[in-house]
Amino acid sequence: MYPEYEKINKLFNRCDELANTDKEFKDIFKFVFSFRKNNVGAIYYDDENKFRKKKYKAIEKDIYLKAPKIASIFKGNKNDTIVLKMANSVNWIECFYASLMAGYRVLLLDAKATKDGTINIINQVNAIGIISDDPFKYDVKKITNDDFIDLEKDKDFVPLWANEVIFCSSGTTGDVKLMVYNGANMVAQMTTCKGMPLSTKTIMYTKDMGKVNILAMIPFHHIFGFVAVFLWYFSWASSLVFPSSLAPSDIFSICQKVGITHVYSVPLFWDSLTKGLERKLATQDEENQQRIKNLIDVNLGKKDRKEVKHVDIIQKVVQKNLLGTKVKFCISGGGYLSQPTLETINGIGYPLYNGFGMTEVGVTSVELSADVKDRLKSSIGKPLYSVEYKIVEDKNNKGQGELLIKSPVTHVKEIIGGVEKEATIDKEGYFHTGDIVSKDEDNRFYIKGRIKDVIINANGENIFPDELELFFKDLEHVNHYSILGVKKGKGTDQKVVMVLEVDNSIKEEEIKVLIDTIKATKLPHGTVIEDIYFAKGKLPLANNMKVRRFKIKEAIEANSGEYIHFGENKKEKAQVNFDEKTTNEILIPIREIFSETLVLPMFKINDTDHWINDLGGDSMNYVEACQKINAKFGITIPEEDYGQMTCVNDFVLEVIKLKNKK
Repeated sequence: MYPEYEKINKLFNRCDELANTDKEFKDIFKFVFSFRKNNVGAIYYDDENKFRKKKYKAIEKDIYLKAPKIASIFKGNKNDTIVLKMANSVNWIECFYASLMAGYRVLLLDAKATKDGTINIINQVNAIGIISDDPFKYDVKKITNDDFIDLEKDKDFVPLWANEVIFCSSGTTGDVKLMVYNGANMVAQMTTCKGMPLSTKTIMYTKDMGKVNILAMIPFHHIFGFVAVFLWYFSWASSLVFPSSLAPSDIFSICQKVGITHVYSVPLFWDSLTKGLERKLATQDEENQQRIKNLIDVNLGKKDRKEVKHVDIIQKVVQKNLLGTKVKFCISGGGYLSQPTLETINGIGYPLYNGFGMTEVGVTSVELSADVKDRLKSSIGKPLYSVEYKIVEDKNNKGQGELLIKSPVTHVKEIIGGVEKEATIDKEGYFHTGDIVSKDEDNRFYIKGRIKDVIINANGENIFPDELELFFKDLEHVNHYSILGVKKGKGTDQKVVMVLEVDNSIKEEEIKVLIDTIKATKLPHGTVIEDIYFAKGKLPLANNMKVRRFKIKEAIEANSGEYIHFGENKKEKAQVNFDEKTTNEILIPIREIFSETLVLPMFKINDTDHWINDLGGDSMNYVEACQKINAKFGITIPEEDYGQMTCVNDFVLEVIKLKNKK
């Protein structure tokens, strides 16, 4: 065992203090704020962009000031529900605990949720109020940051302490699915970290071993951010570091400024970091490229550190321009992590581990091995303390099957479509995750994919979309993409389909290159992308992280028009049928002018789409388009007619009319 083991293990076992309490949120609150009150709890930029640090005792003081204010404004009964809709911040922490202290159970909502989505959530839980700085008005009482200015201590306030927190496990439209956790669940989640020091000395350590500065980037309304960052690290007196925005430059800046030691995020972040590094590396000369390659090979155990000159200096230079040189532990969760990304991030000296959790069961496992070879296996590790995994083996695919989880962390209730009921677990106490996993001889688990996402090919083999998507992570002009199975006609057979959300700057010729690139990519098991669709808008995301495949599948199979097949003929969509000569000589050039002026790819422009209502144009670029059409066809559209033509077809008819007058 390593020399620091006893000290670190004692720190982790501090959570045993909660065993002799009622295991409610009020007990967690006392646990948090009875420990190292002089430690810095939050590091952030204030509203005036000034760099600030706030100690635990100051945060505790403001919680006691905010709780009576929340109670006096909402004027509800104990255990009424309120919605907390805020971005990560020290204010979020204070409002969360203050709301519970005031006696309200708290529903955590994405700060970016739309007004309609927020109203739907409010109605489904009968919330009496909302805490948010969004610009919307609601039919319930609303508290903003302005309500917390110049607060004074209320000597008559008596904490009521509610004991439940609610998470969204689906979107905010329709009958949403909500998970309810109580204090006992969260106490159990805190104790799942017991035993971690046997495998690692860097996921958490004592104050005399150095500061723990964790980047508070994952939204706290998401179970990953709530548990892995807020609940665990804030409870052990670490410093939560809040970037001024999620722009890479702001993230890098604060990481370097404060010396970030822990970075937990989703695969999208790690993939983006890898891509950025690859792009920058491509601009370097061969000598520098080889130096970075040597660094990666050393950290992955492919080369002996003694064989490579100045490797520590090279690593420091690389890290200095990214997340800084103090990073000790990184976790990826909330999605499938690619092998190239794992190798690159670990290769530049940031120890990146894979973890697993769900809104329904909390965080249940994480790879903890200090051996890079174990990290590169892409396992989600072994079940944490008090968590039990079981695989229901698939008869057709030996060695893998659905993951079942038994844990005291599992949510106690769920709310679906406004109806509250007990948690959905089987008679043996297992929650059925819907994830397909496998297990190795060391009891490490590996995620293969979601049952509902699996595509079954003509040979009866399971095709996992997550694995296929890894082959396309470097596509140009693509913001998000998804691979899924779509029914062939009325039968049960499925075709493999790829759906792309591209940026609006993409040109027609670049779309063709993109399609050719996808078709030319060799995939395992002889899999072929049979159809390619382009999203007219944005792809639906769950908690702004993962693409919701089933929503796309439903839309494509219903021919909703939200996704355009790359081979579709736009002429067929037009309400006016022009002859071939008019189409080629007038209609297509006008489409191109629309595309150029609006900075939209042509596939997003239907010939009947309204310039403003459908395409997002305005009066200024409308005039610009008119001028381009005049120049293209040698005509002059009368200014008094401006505004009369609102779509491609209107302009085609106007051009024909004016040309015939000549």
